[in-house]
Amino acid sequence: MGKLYVVGIGPGGLEHMTAKAKEAIEKSEVIVGYTKYIDFIEPLIKDKEIVSTGMKGEVERCEKALEIAKEKVVSIVSTGDAGIYGMAGLILEMKKDEEVEIIPGITASSSAASVLGSPLMHDNCNISLSDLMTPYELIKKRVELASEGDFVISLYNPRSHGRPHYLRECIDIIKKYRKGNTPVGVVKNALRDGQEISLFTLENFDDSIVDMFSIVIVGNSGSYIKDGKFVTPRGYSL
Repeated sequence: MGKLYVVGIGPGGLEHMTAKAKEAIEKSEVIVGYTKYIDFIEPLIKDKEIVSTGMKGEVERCEKALEIAKEKVVSIVSTGDAGIYGMAGLILEMKKDEEVEIIPGITASSSAASVLGSPLMHDNCNISLSDLMTPYELIKKRVELASEGDFVISLYNPRSHGRPHYLRECIDIIKKYRKGNTPVGVVKNALRDGQEISLFTLENFDDSIVDMFSIVIVGNSGSYIKDGKFVTPRGYSL
């Protein structure tokens, strides 16, 4: 009888992967994943059978992983956390009698927050601007309600060639509820090679530097910049 581990490998660097994730990969006979994610963990899987697919092959990957897991121990890998825009939900929707274990990882907003300072110290939410799975009108509604509720907002999949204006439009929505000096942090390739960090405010934000490898974090009404770090107070008495 096989088993399927659904593994969040974190931001990409092996030093940021959890011990549990490494253990699951070491136990696995077969590794399934998107080609670029497989590359991130290449030093751990040299002696493993590899099944990789390109972008938008999520259903195919999950079907293959579940099929193999009937007989072998398999890990299907996602960057970040497998349960946050990863493969965990799809696997659980598709599984029948296969044994499945979800292994968490560091999600992109946490990775980006760690290099920006402490932007997520109070109530916060993640919103993906990709409309492949969610209608854009619903995305904008979620941005509006999160802004009205004064959540710190982490924007995943913020800008692509196919939707170059979504980020700008969503920032304009947030501006209705936040002051112009509200911090906005952009981290590209958080905690991996090629990391770039940029700090803006809502009033001087430049969306042209943002791409699909970036996370954008917008502060709440109490967020501020101190000594080059993005801080959101928790509310402790000082």
